[in-house]
Order: sequence, then structure tokens, then C-alpha cells
Amino acid sequence: MSRADAARRIALLILACWPGAAAGQTTISSLALPPAHSHQESRGVGWECDRGYRLVGEACEAIQLPENAYLDSYGRTWECERGYRKVREGCAAVAVPEHAFLDDRGNGWKCPRGYRDVEQSCVAVAVPANAFLSGSAEGGAWECERGYRRSADSCAAVAVPANAFLDAGDRWKCERGFQRSGDACVPLELPANAYLGRTGNDWDCDRGYKKQGNACTAVATPGNAHLDYSGSSWSCDPGYQRQDKRCIGDPQ
Repeated sequence: MSRADAARRIALLILACWPGAAAGQTTISSLALPPAHSHQESRGVGWECDRGYRLVGEACEAIQLPENAYLDSYGRTWECERGYRKVREGCAAVAVPEHAFLDDRGNGWKCPRGYRDVEQSCVAVAVPANAFLSGSAEGGAWECERGYRRSADSCAAVAVPANAFLDAGDRWKCERGFQRSGDACVPLELPANAYLGRTGNDWDCDRGYKKQGNACTAVATPGNAHLDYSGSSWSCDPGYQRQDKRCIGDPQ
């Protein structure tokens, strides 16, 4: 046995025990002699199989590409072309049903807007009267137009009572000066010393009065006090402190 053969046999023994020698790995110890279809690793600490080859035992073997496949960006395995999907050791064509299209990854399919997936096929969405397809491009959902609300598989008109208006598509709101009572809008009755609130569907008391039930009662302001910013309560004047319902001056 020549010295070179002996050196290679030692290298192969090291290679067999090296963790990177598992099938599919491409890098091996610098102590091993480089086999065919390999090159020095970029870090300079060993060698690795060329693109399109993988380490099997002590050799770099060519990666067998099945039909309709290509090497990945690293050149260490393969991927199926667009329109095909991995099946065992090969690439099978994606069966795209009528009205469908390939998804972004190219190994599956989706139904277009207006269709939905039903048992591996694309079925047209039945949009009822006074409805439209929703903003979602998937699923084939629909929504009722403004002034209608969903009722099973149809759109029923919203019953807007007198003195009311559509608020948000399928809901109504009473006009200013009216309040809701069941399914109707009734006039809002203002008590004395009251005015319509900001919403127009409730009332607030004038300054100097406060709500008590359905009436506005005058705020009882004790001596050395004044109405606060809300107008419905009071605060003590400067130099006085509140005790119960009175304002007491600081002792000299």
C-alpha cells in the first residue's frame, strides 16, 4: 500500500466519524481528502460539495432532480416548479378546478372573488337582491346594502319609523328632539329649566339646576359658596372649606 493510499484510508476513517458526514450534508473536515465535485469551503476550514451535489458517505453525489423540479437557491435540494407540488419523491401537477387560480406559492389553488371553495371546487356565490360582495377577495361573503339587514339568505329592508333616520347601514336613530320608545320615536318632553343635550335625544338642566328624576331642581348654595364650573353643584369661596353642606372659614 502506497503512502498516499494509507493517508486516504486514514482520512476516510476520520470522515466516517465526522458529524458532517451524514447524507445531505455538504461540508466535511479539512483533514479529509476532497472527493470529486467538491471545493474548498468559503471559511477555509474544509471543503464542501459543489452545487447540485450532496455528501453521501465519503463522496459528493449528484442530486437527482425529478421531472418538473429545480435546485433550490443553495443547490443542496430541489423544489417543484410552479404548478406542481411535492409528492413522495416527485412533483405532481396541481389540479386546479374550474374558475380557480394558483396561489402565491404555486403549489395550491384559490377561488377568485365571487366564488367559494366547496368540496375542492369553486362554486359561484349567490348574491341576493339588495346585496353586494364583501371586500374580502376570499370566501365569497356578501353584505346587505345600506337600508337593509341580513335575514337568513336575503336582505330585508330596515323599517325606519317616523321622526327617525338611517344611522349606520342597518340601524336607525331618532331625530333631534325625539327619543326612542320601542320601535318608535316619541317627542322629548323637556321639564322646566332644561334644554336639549348635545345628542338631541336627551336633556340637561340649565346652569344653577341639577337633574332629579324627570325634573330640574335649583342648586341650594350655602353662604360663602358659589356655583362650580359644572353649574350643577357648588364650591366654597376662597378662604373657606367645605364641611358637609356648609362653608367654614379658616380660624384666625
